[in-house]
Amino acid sequence: MALAAENEPLNSPAKANKDPEEHGTKGLEKNMTLFNGVSIIVGCIIGSGIFISPTGIQANAGSVGLSLIVWVLSGIFAAIGAYCYAELGTLIHKSGGDYAYIMEAFGPFLAFVRLWIESIVVRPCTATIVALTFAIYMLKPFFPECDPPAGTTELLAAILLILLTAINCWSVKWASKVQDVFFVAKVFALVLIIATGAYLLLTGKPQYRDSFENIFENTVKDFQTASLAFYSGLFAYQGWNYLNFIVEELQNPERNLPLAIAISCSLCTVIYTLTNVALYTTISPDEMLASPAVAVLFAEKNYGYFAFVMPIFVACSTIGSANGVILTSSRLFYCGAREGQMPQVLTMINKQTKTPIPAVLLTGLLSLFYLFLSNNIYSLINYIQVSYWLAIGAAIAALFYLRKTMPDAPRAVKVNLFFPVVFFIGCMALVFVPIIGAPKDTAIGILIMLSGVPVYLIFIAWKGKPKFFNSIINRLTLFTQKLFLVVDASKEN
Repeated sequence: MALAAENEPLNSPAKANKDPEEHGTKGLEKNMTLFNGVSIIVGCIIGSGIFISPTGIQANAGSVGLSLIVWVLSGIFAAIGAYCYAELGTLIHKSGGDYAYIMEAFGPFLAFVRLWIESIVVRPCTATIVALTFAIYMLKPFFPECDPPAGTTELLAAILLILLTAINCWSVKWASKVQDVFFVAKVFALVLIIATGAYLLLTGKPQYRDSFENIFENTVKDFQTASLAFYSGLFAYQGWNYLNFIVEELQNPERNLPLAIAISCSLCTVIYTLTNVALYTTISPDEMLASPAVAVLFAEKNYGYFAFVMPIFVACSTIGSANGVILTSSRLFYCGAREGQMPQVLTMINKQTKTPIPAVLLTGLLSLFYLFLSNNIYSLINYIQVSYWLAIGAAIAALFYLRKTMPDAPRAVKVNLFFPVVFFIGCMALVFVPIIGAPKDTAIGILIMLSGVPVYLIFIAWKGKPKFFNSIINRLTLFTQKLFLVVDASKEN
């Protein structure tokens, strides 16, 4: 790893607003259109969450009315965050999302802590969970009355992760095509649920409106319990900031980034809310609490012999989500390595495919590693929620800092400060509520976050490393270059 001192953030407005190409590097090509950007955000947001979170939200909200309010408010909260990120993304023209913004505002140490927890734990775990969801739903039609044979779920999940990793190594265009195809498929699945629900409400029997009678009945009175419903809702909207991680590959980012964010967040909020209205036409709140696979239950009650299509649509949804996570996560490694906080081989691309193969492979391998720990993945994701929202809050703090230190820098998007203030307060609430409600999980999450500190001190801050240490790293770098035919992205030859 390179020393952080050699890669200090650029604080001048002129430098901060330049693309890497303007610094003399070729890097990644701008292959992504506005539609690609929308499909990436929607593809990352609409994954397994919409098919899992309804049960969690209903359990903690208590009533149908509050559940629907949570879905809308979670979407609005995510949209506000994405709007704030649009200013950061058009001010700092670097991929890496909040990692790049924290680096620019607060320096290498805090940026590395964010990079560590996001790239080593959060993203690979997310890809693994989505792949497991894919496998469960794909196998369900073949084993409707029992669990599939031991090991088959993990094997199918591993096959999906390997396939998507290979596609992302081969071509950005093919990875984008995968995203586009399954984006259409998953939206079609949800539109089918929405259309069915609308038909039942308009032409069906009164029983389809039962869930909407006394809509706020059984609403929980305890604020702490109700707040947990927002964790399930926000989990379903995760991915709202993923396009910022690949802004360098987006065509005309000043126009397309804010447009993609506005279109995708609005689309997801409408789709999610209407989907849940449709689910309640057929599934009672009590049935929803008893069924973690609400979409399958909905299909079984309404589509008869054609109910098998729903697990297939859910599988399509999860494929797109897993592909989006791998696509954007590999770019996070790429950006960290470019700042000297990850091995430099992760900055290297294959000149023929124009993809950062080492970074993509590392993401895929970490996801496969966590697959072997799948029984603990859900607890692990709970542990890192505090550090996740701390990092998001730090990125918003960077917005305030950059407003002060770079007041005259050109901003294609300049948000009213009311929005980042509201969003920052929300992030802090999401940090402090679990400290009160789940102190043990919070402590473990903080320990996981701080595990990156010794790594930073040894590999980045320690300047007087022995020669053999650097020699080993150089040999590994050269071996990787030969194995995958990758070169420094900044070099022409």
